[in-house]
Formats: sequence, C-alpha cells, structure tokens
Amino acid sequence: MKKLVALILLMAIAGNIVGCSMQVRAENLMDGITPNEVSALDDLGAYNADVTDFAVRLFKASEECGENTLISPLSVLYALAMTANGAKGETLAQMESVLGMTVEELNLYLYSYMKNLPQGEKYKLSLANSIWFTDDERFTVNQNFLQTNADYYGSDVYKSPFDSKTCKEINNWVKEKTDGMVPEILDEISSEAVMYLVNALAFEAEWAKIYEEGTIRDGKFTKEDGTEQNVEFMYNTEYRYLEDENATGFMKYYKGGKYAFVALLPNEGMSVSEYISSLDGEALIKMLSNPKSTTVRTSIPKFETEYDVEMSKILKNMGMTDAFNDVKADFTDLGTSTAGNIFISRVLHKTFISVGERGTKAGAATVVEMKDGVSDIMEEIKSVYLNRPFVYMLVDCENNIPFFIGTMMDVNG
Repeated sequence: MKKLVALILLMAIAGNIVGCSMQVRAENLMDGITPNEVSALDDLGAYNADVTDFAVRLFKASEECGENTLISPLSVLYALAMTANGAKGETLAQMESVLGMTVEELNLYLYSYMKNLPQGEKYKLSLANSIWFTDDERFTVNQNFLQTNADYYGSDVYKSPFDSKTCKEINNWVKEKTDGMVPEILDEISSEAVMYLVNALAFEAEWAKIYEEGTIRDGKFTKEDGTEQNVEFMYNTEYRYLEDENATGFMKYYKGGKYAFVALLPNEGMSVSEYISSLDGEALIKMLSNPKSTTVRTSIPKFETEYDVEMSKILKNMGMTDAFNDVKADFTDLGTSTAGNIFISRVLHKTFISVGERGTKAGAATVVEMKDGVSDIMEEIKSVYLNRPFVYMLVDCENNIPFFIGTMMDVNG
C-alpha cells in the first residue's frame, strides 16, 4: 500500500467563548525555531481588493443551487497560503493565480492582518496556528518551511508519535482555540499521516444595538419553491443601505463598528443562484466601501446553520490543478517522503453560524490533506425584509473584506 503523507490545515471562526485547558504531550520544537522579525504593512489597502475577489470567486465556485451555503474565505486563504509555502514551480504558480497574490505577498498580508486585528470588550476576531508532524523517520520536514510559517503565522511546532493520543491533542487544541465551537475535527490519525498544519480563527461580536423583546416577532420565511416556514424575525432600523442593479441590502454593525453583518436580498424574480453568478469582487468591495446613509427598515430571521464541503473539485475548477496531481505536484519545499511524490488529496471545509438577538457567533475549519503515491482522480425610507432566500456576509469594516459569506435558502435547514 502506498504510504499516506497528510497535511491538514484547520481553521475555525467561533464565538461565545468557553475556555478549556489542554495537556500537550508532543515535543514543542519552537525552542529551536525563533521567529524572525517581520515588518508589518501599515496599509492593507493595496491587497484588500484581491482578497475580496478571491472570496467572491470561491463563493461562486462553492455555491450549491437551492441549498444553504456558508464558507469562510479567510479560513481557506490562510490554509492554502500556508500550504503554498511548501510549493514550487508550476504548482506554486497555479496556487498563486487562484489565491490572487504571490506567496510572498500572501505571507506579508496575512501576517499584517493578524497583527492589526481590532479587539474590544464586545467584539473579537483572533487567530492561532500550530504545526504537528510525525516522529517517524520516513518523513523529513523542510526546516525553511517551518521557519517561514513561524515567521509569518506564529506557528507552534510539535513533533509527536502519530497515535490516538496525538489525535486527541490536536482536537483539544482546536477546541480550545475555537472556544468549544469545533470540539472535534479529526476522527483518527492514519499510520501513514506525517503532518498537520492547524489554524484556528475565533469570532464573537455583540450587536451595536441588541434586539429587545418587542422587536422580535413571528413571521413567514418563503423558500424559492414557495414553501413557507414559521420563524422568529428580528426587526430594527439601520442606516447603511446597499444596492446594486440586482439586489438591495444593508449593513448592521457590531459594537465598536469594526465588523458588520451584511445582507443582500436579490430582486423579486431573481434567484439567489442567478444573483451569485452576477457578483463581481471589484463591484462588491466598492459597494461595501460606499454604503448609502439612509433609513432602512430591516428584519433578520434568527437562524443557526452548519455547512461542510470537500473543495478539491472547486479549487481544480478555479485553476489549481497540479497541486492535486500525484505526478505534477511539487511540494518539495514542504518536505520529502520515501514513499513517493507529495500532492494535495482533499480540502475539507466546515462552517457554523448562529445569528440571534444579542449578536453573532461563527465557526469554520479548513482541512488540507496531502498524500504521496497515486491520486484519486427627506430621505427615502428603504425596506429590506429578509423573508425569502438571501446572501449574507460577516465583513471586516476597516478593510471591507468578507471573512464569512453564505446563502440562507432554508431557515430550518
């Protein structure tokens, strides 16, 4: 049997934080890896449009017609950027083309983004990274690869016997860093696995104006097939109106004004799928950067949804083909295996979001698995009532990039 070389990058965004302690048995190798000094970018503006463009392209490629969809483009970007540090040649060129930046630009942007995350008493977005690799002598890790990820991603590095205890340790690490929102990501560690790269991202925010009891009323949510669902709607008046030729929407800020919930409701007669097809990264960032200041009456259904997808086909369709090819893939900057060439086997992505009267909590995990061997082939008053399928986002208002983007097709789904 061909030996399996696995590289898993896990990302999660989570809220409503519940800390938990963790005992790590693995040997921490950071004693031998000192992160180099990196000068963060003062202004991320030159690259924000590229990040938003990637978010839209990934969302369009991920959309499942008629189904709830929810992805974290920022999670996927961090996961694939870390992976790209081990790629060379045409494999790297294709990854850079899909991600929208060179790996050097990605490293510096994502490093600077982490360093400049706004934090407050009522809102939080945080990231943490770790690398785990087997102590089996068959696998040789590239020290420069570890150094780069230490420099730009602040990764802790653990060397461990890959057994059931290591699986539990990784799951505990993810659970702690996602504040319990992702309690488990690995069901087992194969005897053929050699490396896991883990990135956790946690988000929690309270609305700038919490919905009071009188603003929450029962109503009907009408699906695209005409089916009606009984749901609780949260009503309020907002003051940032969004509009393009195919949809109307609004921004609802969280406390501090650094992050916002964005909803875009396609015009009557246009399906969500048709609207997503019309989306453009450049137009989206322009719309998010220039909301109209006017009164807009709004309703948001209280909802909670989970989503998972295997992204290898999506990324291949976007142009990242060689990375998944057992012959063409070049990940020699990551490490080497005596069992064969290393390539990406799967990219697993899971998300969760809960939107309620006090605020929002969300979680995501991205898993990139790498193998060796053979691949498997006055003012005008506006109204936007979200009582039928819509597109929504969680947006970083300073950079106008969506770090969560999804569709709500079925409130009970």
